[in-house]
Amino acid sequence: MIRRVRVPSRVNIIGEHTDYAGGLALPFATEVYLELLIEAQSVGFDGDETVIALWQTAGGYPAKLTVNSEIPIGRGMSSSAALCVAIAIGANPSLDKLAICHTAQRLEHQVLGTKCGLLDQMAMVFAKKNHAMLVNFSDLSRTFIPIPPTWRFKLIDSGLTRKLSDTKYNSNADYSAKHVVAENTRVLKAVNADATTLGKLLNESHASLTTLGVSLPEIDELVHSIQTTQGVLGARMMGGGFGGMILALVANNEVLSEAIEVSSSGRLLFEEFD
Repeated sequence: MIRRVRVPSRVNIIGEHTDYAGGLALPFATEVYLELLIEAQSVGFDGDETVIALWQTAGGYPAKLTVNSEIPIGRGMSSSAALCVAIAIGANPSLDKLAICHTAQRLEHQVLGTKCGLLDQMAMVFAKKNHAMLVNFSDLSRTFIPIPPTWRFKLIDSGLTRKLSDTKYNSNADYSAKHVVAENTRVLKAVNADATTLGKLLNESHASLTTLGVSLPEIDELVHSIQTTQGVLGARMMGGGFGGMILALVANNEVLSEAIEVSSSGRLLFEEFD
């Protein structure tokens, strides 16, 4: 028996460092994928040591495990979450969507040492093409929001990498509650915003993340340079912090021509065959 799981990456438009505080976020899945191939065998486990540990923790059977990923590691695009989602589905394909998310989160906590929330997993598992998803993490409710054609997103690699397990969440604990309240307000404003307004919200979000203490001077300098580029409507750091990708909202696709253009993908894929 062979199983194949294909999981998209995710981009979070706005609502950073809110999921573990019961806040709001507005992510979408994007067309960059991780694929896990699971080939059952009579005894033993073959593959990367970490992948095997995740598979065994999820209750997986003896198998050869092969991972092929387009998702850059340590760049704020949730490569570890994609792997854990793939493992959770591959080991237990009958799980419902929320159970997949919780299982993947548990694997990140227990095996990878990442005390993450549920943003990444939910963005990947519940993805709907050409839509962002407004998530309320206080009750895990979800509302799909069509992405307007004027919302054109690009990613710029900061060149700085970090392990999410090394990221110090709530680096500025005194400011954390204020950030969540303000970021939640920005998320709600973003839902019906035109591109110009959304760009301003992205800029405000980055300023708050800097005060929260999850950015770096090098990141702030790069973000400011992008924000002040003609045709850029707004930009912010994306992901857990301390490196990774910068998300930019641009007026047209010619702006930041060397950056990575991103669009909303559909849901993940699971296949089983002999």
